[in-house]
Amino acid sequence: MHHLPRFRFSLQLVIVCALLVGVLPLGLNRAAAEDPAEDPQTRPKVEIRLSSAAQLAKGEINFDDLKFDIEKDGAFDESMWTERLKTINGKNVKLRGYILPASTYQDRGFKQFVLVRDNKECCFGPGAALYDCVFVNMVGDHTADFSTRPVTVEGKFVLDPETYKYPGGKGPRGATHMAVFRIEGVKVK
Repeated sequence: MHHLPRFRFSLQLVIVCALLVGVLPLGLNRAAAEDPAEDPQTRPKVEIRLSSAAQLAKGEINFDDLKFDIEKDGAFDESMWTERLKTINGKNVKLRGYILPASTYQDRGFKQFVLVRDNKECCFGPGAALYDCVFVNMVGDHTADFSTRPVTVEGKFVLDPETYKYPGGKGPRGATHMAVFRIEGVKVK
């Protein structure tokens, strides 16, 4: 019986998330849908925050540094890579993000996973842009342990257009690649 308050809180959290992502057709959601600020066409764009020159010199990058011009789920071509990406290619970096739970089947000691910009829980919505996913391959004796909290991956950043293609060349909605970045990881903290 002492688990009932925790269950109620969990149920309330699920309902709030469902309202925010538009799953439940309640009045609050309709009111938000009628608000012009909620329209994706008129909503202000999120400000891109590139790493400073000093941060880049220390290898501290963020997911905004990885952005390039591509339609969501569009076909990738190496000509899309920016000068910034070419500059960090082959360099030792530190990148903060979340371990994608579906990319690993164990809690401890795994050698590869996908690092993503956000944890896609509740209100982040489905799907990620190609530049929001980085394959991490832990090198040597290095391994990683799963965490639901943000982690910082350290290792060599590699532009890799070949390894992570969809089988047969085409994936969902015409996408050609699952990822075009790789980090050869030596530390996850």
